[in-house]
Amino acid sequence: MSCPDCPALAAFLQEPGRLFLWLPTPHTHQKLWRALEAKTEVPVQVLEDLGLVVAIAQGALKKTLETMADILSQEEIRASRALFLAGDRDPCWQDCARVESLLQLFHRTQAELLLEVLKENRLTTYFQPIVGGWDPTCVVGHEALVRGLDKEGKVIGPGLLFAMAREAQLLYHLDLAARRTAIAAAAQHRLQGDLFINFSPTAIYDPAFCLRSTVWAISRAGIPPQRVVFEVNESDRSPDLDHLQRILRFYRQAGFRVALDDLGAGYGSLNLLHQVQPDLIKLDRELIRGVDRDPYKAVIAEKLLELAQKLGITTLAEGIETAGELQWVRDRGVDLVQGFFIARPQPVPLGLRPRG
Repeated sequence: MSCPDCPALAAFLQEPGRLFLWLPTPHTHQKLWRALEAKTEVPVQVLEDLGLVVAIAQGALKKTLETMADILSQEEIRASRALFLAGDRDPCWQDCARVESLLQLFHRTQAELLLEVLKENRLTTYFQPIVGGWDPTCVVGHEALVRGLDKEGKVIGPGLLFAMAREAQLLYHLDLAARRTAIAAAAQHRLQGDLFINFSPTAIYDPAFCLRSTVWAISRAGIPPQRVVFEVNESDRSPDLDHLQRILRFYRQAGFRVALDDLGAGYGSLNLLHQVQPDLIKLDRELIRGVDRDPYKAVIAEKLLELAQKLGITTLAEGIETAGELQWVRDRGVDLVQGFFIARPQPVPLGLRPRG
């Protein structure tokens, strides 16, 4: 289930139209104007206030922007403003909100792979088991991890997908589609136990609006809300603490639990503990890697576990890759464990075995 805006966005960028540009300096304006006239057959109209209008033929926007990228410096591209309008109409005041940096428009046209994946609903979900610290053979839940598929069916990793989404300002579309895909996959496999779903706070504008479809999808799938844990990723935490707290408050009011992912990876992680008061924390995989052999990591990880235990927060050690790492966290009372040593992500979730 992809975002309904994605097919329209992909088609829009292929249409003929006009590209309106506002350049940062007279030098940049003159340089681009003269270079486009010399290098291409594209009609260019000069506007007042350092503006240009470039005629775009069917499917030619990407190539035109690539030509501009060869002419301008990275800073000039970033400082230039752009508005692409399909057809031959002039801008109106309603178009003001669609003006973006030339760099953002360039990235969007370059993100063809991501747009194709979203348009053709080629996202899938892999499930990585989460097991009990008291018994690593006891599967208590799964983390849903998004993957893309190319036209040949080969897997596209989440790192590439989200990198393209951030550059092309499509994080909202990808994040929403990933959440919906995870919920649908969990329902399809009749997933038992807890379901961990990642989300990007920076992709959510208004929780009451942006998240209502997620709540509806979980309810429609028949998944009890208390079994769902939403994870805040370290790399995508919103710098606006109030915004993050509004999102988490919305999730909690709907009956879900929330987790702080990658604890120990960022400078602000400990501050977020008291500001967010999560139900669960996940110790960063880099902190856990080799923790049984690194005395510095051991002290930090041990103190984080002690702190969470005193606060009554459930602890999860992720990134477990060796028997030594597993034994170390178990000896210190970790609640849950996840990592390649336990099981790799897979398209079909493992069955659950009850405690004891």
